[in-house]
Amino acid sequence: MKVLRVDIQKRFADSDILGHVNNVNLQHYFDVGKVDFMTKSLEIDVLHDSKGFITASTTTNYIIQTKFFEDVCVETTIESIGNKSLTMFQKILSIETGEIKAESRSVFVAFNFKLQESIVIPDNWREALKK
Repeated sequence: MKVLRVDIQKRFADSDILGHVNNVNLQHYFDVGKVDFMTKSLEIDVLHDSKGFITASTTTNYIIQTKFFEDVCVETTIESIGNKSLTMFQKILSIETGEIKAESRSVFVAFNFKLQESIVIPDNWREALKK
């Protein structure tokens, strides 16, 4: 499966007084990677289309602190695709060293927002996610 990478632009408010990026903000970085991946892979408007994905579960491992002045990126890939759900794996990496700062695994459910119900992942989405 493909891996997409997006560089993260940090904001002053992302860090604490010691210059560490707060773990809550690392979740925002993962969200940037998720939106980038879904938008580029599926060519859907993740905020406005009537069908998309909702998050069912997320787990995160914080491996080593991220410092404010480090350049980091998020790498995102799909680990598996089921009938109505998929599992996404992401890493926050130091651009300079390649060191893994944190990793996250999320389960998403295909969803029809108008009907407010889960749906089978459409074949064209499935193929686009596998490319």
